Amino acid sequence: MKKVFLIVILFLSAELLFSQSKGTGIDVWYAKEFSKSAALFYSKEYLFKNILQASSELIKFEVIPLAAAGSGELTTLIYKCESKQKEGLILGFFGNYFNSNGLLYTGFSFKNLDRDQAIVFLKIIEQAMQTNNDYLLDDPDNNNIVFQFDDINILIWSNGTSNDIRLFWNGFDSSWGYDAFARSQRRFERKLSK
Repeated sequence: MKKVFLIVILFLSAELLFSQSKGTGIDVWYAKEFSKSAALFYSKEYLFKNILQASSELIKFEVIPLAAAGSGELTTLIYKCESKQKEGLILGFFGNYFNSNGLLYTGFSFKNLDRDQAIVFLKIIEQAMQTNNDYLLDDPDNNNIVFQFDDINILIWSNGTSNDIRLFWNGFDSSWGYDAFARSQRRFERKLSK
C-alpha cells in the first residue's frame, strides 16, 4: 500500500511541476531575460500576420532590430516591404507576468508605427526633452513631464546625467534609457535615408 501511495504522490507532483498551462491572453513564453534576437524572431510573425497580411502571394520584407533598452523591457525594430509599400518602426514591449497557476512568464506585444508616425513619435520625444531640459535638470528624479502619443503614455525625467523615458502601453510599463532612445532614433533615420 505504501508503494502505491508513493507512486501516486510522485505522479501527481510530476504532473504539477511539469504541466503546461494556458497563457494569459497575451502572447507569452517562459524566459529569464529578453534580447534583440528574441524580438527579431517574434516580431516577424507579428509583421507578416498583422501588418503585411500574408496571403498566397510571395512577399519579401526586411526587419532589423535597432536597439534594446538596457532593462530588456523594450526593443525597437525597423521594417520595410517594397511590394506592399510599407515601412515603419515596431516597438517590442516585454514584461513579467504570473499566470493563473502562479508560473512566471515573460509576456510580449508589439506596437506598429508606420514611417510617418514613427518620425513624429521620435521627434516629439526629442523635442519634449530639449524644450524641458532646464525644468528636468532643476530637480532630477523629482521633476517629470508626461504626455501621450496615440495610445502610448510617455513619462520623462532626468537622472542628473541624462534623461530616462518610460513608455506605458497596453498594460506594459517599459523603461527606455536615453542612450537606447538615441540609438533607435539615429539608426531609424539612417535606414530611412537608404
